[in-house]
Amino acid sequence: MLRVSAVVFDVGETLVDESRAWTELAGRVGVTPLTLMAALGAVIERGDHHREVWSVLGVEPPSDLPAITVADLYPDALPCLLAMRQRGLVVGMAGNQPEAAEQQLRTIGFEADFVASSAGWGVEKPSSQFFERVAEAAGCAPSAILYVGDRIDNDVLPARAAGMRTAFIRRGPWGFIHAQRPEAALADLRIDSLGELATGVGSPR
Repeated sequence: MLRVSAVVFDVGETLVDESRAWTELAGRVGVTPLTLMAALGAVIERGDHHREVWSVLGVEPPSDLPAITVADLYPDALPCLLAMRQRGLVVGMAGNQPEAAEQQLRTIGFEADFVASSAGWGVEKPSSQFFERVAEAAGCAPSAILYVGDRIDNDVLPARAAGMRTAFIRRGPWGFIHAQRPEAALADLRIDSLGELATGVGSPR
């Protein structure tokens, strides 16, 4: 079992199922959800930024993103955060999100010690500065932080380089594609649901 003082969660495809959002965006740009997801899969496989999907489709990017609602949460998200807090751990959320997502996450029921976004901080993953801000917000040494995310490139590798422990969750398009990469073995924990953290993470003794 990992003994840490803080657990910090990525947002998209870690806590939030983005299927509805991508489906809505497909409709806005005039393609089917299947077409958009196929293009996104190609972008992920190449290791490009997800914004490149609009270039692949030959359309203008949507001007804004759909708001996160309670219906978008993975069923294990709220119970996991509650369980981590009950263990006395610092709990945070920090991902590559618009600043509006911070209030949206609080409104739909997340109780965390801090909620942060790349837009709010002015720096996005995989920058080392992002993970420096994570450590500052958590208020403890990087080695005492577990960062949980669905991507190898944006979550596991940069958090590990920052000295944090990492959990890789295999879900969502990035999660399933990245799970096939050898670097996935570098994560301290490999999980298929947040419920698995209950047996894999504990507070320092």
